[in-house]
Amino acid sequence: MIVEIIAVGTELLLGQIGNTNATHIASRLTESGLDCTHRQVVGDNLNRLSDVIRTALGRSDAVILTGGLGPTRDDLTREAISDATGRPLLRSEAYVAALRERYETMGSEMPLSNLQQADYPDGAEMLPNPRGSAPGLVLDHDGVLVFALPGVPPEMELLLEDHVLPRLADVAGGNGVLLSRVLHTWGLGESRVGELLDDRFEESVNPSIAFLASAGETKVRLTAKAEDEEAALRLIEPLEGEVRDRLGSAVFATDGESIESVLHRLLRERGWTLGTAESLTGGSVGARITSVAGASDVFRGAIVAYHTDVKERLLSVGDLSDGVVSEKTALAMARGAIVALGVDVAVSLTGEAGPTSQEQPPGTVVMAVVTPEEGRSRTFRFLGDRERVRAFATSRALHLCRLAVSGVWWDGQ
Repeated sequence: MIVEIIAVGTELLLGQIGNTNATHIASRLTESGLDCTHRQVVGDNLNRLSDVIRTALGRSDAVILTGGLGPTRDDLTREAISDATGRPLLRSEAYVAALRERYETMGSEMPLSNLQQADYPDGAEMLPNPRGSAPGLVLDHDGVLVFALPGVPPEMELLLEDHVLPRLADVAGGNGVLLSRVLHTWGLGESRVGELLDDRFEESVNPSIAFLASAGETKVRLTAKAEDEEAALRLIEPLEGEVRDRLGSAVFATDGESIESVLHRLLRERGWTLGTAESLTGGSVGARITSVAGASDVFRGAIVAYHTDVKERLLSVGDLSDGVVSEKTALAMARGAIVALGVDVAVSLTGEAGPTSQEQPPGTVVMAVVTPEEGRSRTFRFLGDRERVRAFATSRALHLCRLAVSGVWWDGQ
């Protein structure tokens, strides 16, 4: 079964709010084994919305609209469905009475504009919405199911679960499940990951392989369709094993895991505690680590040594003959943090985030990690503005710390 999603609202096109409803709907369709081949966003314009609905009716088995069911003049979803299907709008007197009763209960006078929420295209069924005043709609038009859901997320989610997904499951019958396993990688780059898996990408249909790059990481998504979750996992497992073999230590997490949670787990397994000494990142590495629940089990603290005299006083960095932005200084900062914070492992960062610089070119970042086994430092160069340099430096520091705690370190990274 092919399902299409249409998100309605000019505010979505303008970027004033994120299109989270469409993302949620798509995720739930995937979990239900249903194929979503198109997602569209359209503003509050009757002609354009009607055209989008007509297009969807011609290529999909079901269409889910979200938004445009409110009481104002720019809420046009009902009218657009009517126009696209050639079905006149009718008014539910029973729902008019329910609206009036709702406002009486609240002790308020109902604006007459609310009455349009009682309108529906001929042949449609109203879907009760206990969380709001706008009911949803479902219409079977020439064999295509058309659902209209409110744009308010909690209302949309309730109707999706209670009415939309059960009806789609009934129509689809034994549709099975569509299951994905996401492997998170770091250090190889999207193009290199693609090269290493190119033959499997070309050959794989079920399960399939897809790539997604973001913030210095590359995700490898393995997706299988089968009669149930257990069967889908059996299809994925051999391919996942081959991907892990080819990518090696670049794979650091699975599905919803984050680098922070992985680092937390590795530290607990080794019985080590962690601290940070940060200059240009201003404490953001420590902030990322403490975003994990229970981080206090392994994380002792961060020293934000932004000024040179703070590095000297708090981290006991004495010899600055190579400069503040140097591998020697970064190692001294990490070793100083181990003593000052009483930890087993420390990661440090110093550098020039830009746009101006004193010692090194803008974007130069030096990192060091010291563990009970070894200590290393390395210089990197990041391109981009100040915030991009800081963000990428923070992410890389976490990954270098992960490798060091694993005993792999970062040769070639």
